[in-house]
Amino acid sequence: MKKSAFFLAALCSGTLLLGSCSSDKTADTTTTETTTATTEPATGDMAGMDHSKMTESGTAGDSPLMASMNDMMGKMSAMKMKGNTDHDFTHMMLEHHKGAVAMADIELRDGKDATMKQMAEKIKADQQKEIGEMEPIAERLDSAPNNYKPMDPADPFTSQMKASMDGMMQNMPKMVADPDMNFNMMMTVHHQSAVDMAKAELAHGKDTKLKEMAQKMIDAQQKEIAEFKAWHDKNADKM
Repeated sequence: MKKSAFFLAALCSGTLLLGSCSSDKTADTTTTETTTATTEPATGDMAGMDHSKMTESGTAGDSPLMASMNDMMGKMSAMKMKGNTDHDFTHMMLEHHKGAVAMADIELRDGKDATMKQMAEKIKADQQKEIGEMEPIAERLDSAPNNYKPMDPADPFTSQMKASMDGMMQNMPKMVADPDMNFNMMMTVHHQSAVDMAKAELAHGKDTKLKEMAQKMIDAQQKEIAEFKAWHDKNADKM
């Protein structure tokens, strides 16, 4: 993901890191960039949210589920933050839900296990319903005032939302030959990040309706995580 002008200016500023981006930068250029950094509005990419491609050593990076996850994370990473907790949570969660629907569709197409396919059907139905409920809220919040600093990694909401994405990156499973096991492992990680995002909204959001939805997401997805883990334990041979 491209770095925001804020971070480029900060890296080039004489007050941070090495004092200049390269030896041929002039003092005038540095001064100009420093001014840019101090006048940049508190909106843009969320600090440190560079999760546009989630592959790791040993994973099947070209698997349909991984491709779907990468597509989702690319859209979330490219999203410009407004600086309002409710607005930014809603827009991020919309893309997160769409990613879950896409992965459920892959399981319904490729999966064989009846339990996993039933869970995929339920996840798709539930998250499509929530997408329909969140879309008008997202539109309503487009004019909401700023109440946090998305470009400040020390901001509590920024930090919590980033941690939810980092957790998904760090716990990305290694893909195996069995499509049901892959769906199980991928959705467990995906659900946990949704739970963490919803907890950030509960802690820092202001919109009553949205916070009610966030609590329902936590309750439903924690239950499904437990079901995924129980199935995983019973089907370890599929690894």
